[in-house]
Amino acid sequence: MPDITLTTLILLCLAAAAAGWIDAVVGGGGLLLLPALLLGLPNVPAAHVLGTNKAVAIVGTSGAAITYVRRAPVRVGLAVRVGLMALAGSMAGAFFAAGISSEVLRPVIMVALLGVAAFVLLRPSFGTAAVGDTDARPVTRARIVTAVVLVGGGIGFYDGLFGPGTGTFLVLALTAVLHLDLVTASATAKIVNVCTNAGALAMFAYQGTVLWQLAALMAVFNLAGAMAGARMALSRGSGFVRAVLLTVVFSLVAKLGYDQWTG
Repeated sequence: MPDITLTTLILLCLAAAAAGWIDAVVGGGGLLLLPALLLGLPNVPAAHVLGTNKAVAIVGTSGAAITYVRRAPVRVGLAVRVGLMALAGSMAGAFFAAGISSEVLRPVIMVALLGVAAFVLLRPSFGTAAVGDTDARPVTRARIVTAVVLVGGGIGFYDGLFGPGTGTFLVLALTAVLHLDLVTASATAKIVNVCTNAGALAMFAYQGTVLWQLAALMAVFNLAGAMAGARMALSRGSGFVRAVLLTVVFSLVAKLGYDQWTG
């Protein structure tokens, strides 16, 4: 366990719970969790922050995935195929992440945050579709191959290398490529995200860059938030989360920008 204050520890646990909730509903919990770890552990190497982030996130993502599979229409076979490619991509990304410093990581995260915020602002309907709104056009073999290679491999590599926004990017890509409605895309994305987290975590664990004690504590809160978020998404839809997500995104951009500028 790193030498941190009790206040910081409590705030990190609350951030883990909120990240689990956001990730389960609309994806993108890493947009909150990773910056929170960077802010709470300013003297910890970036590789250790990334590894700890994966150890926390995989627990909540797994819980949300189980909840979705039980209650939402999910093509598990397709999700697993995309997920296996994503696992390989995330391991490759995590391998290269070992040499990344926090000074490089902060501006990259800010760009990812602003990109997601811009998309959500420009697409008011994002997160509001109901189950059953899936596009009626057939999903061709070419689209399935695209989903496996580009969505799985490409986003998987990004998740292992950086990570923030992976869940959201997966939802958007799966919706565009496979014509899924939002809830089904979210459910499918959770299965894929479990694979990306597993691949990245395996590499970080091999490199010895995971703060296991801190991760275990935060994972309990992340799981609780994820389970609550998945149930809420299935029962109420996720349109109301847009305002929360945007508030969190802009707050973190402001804080990370301030730290980057003053640093």
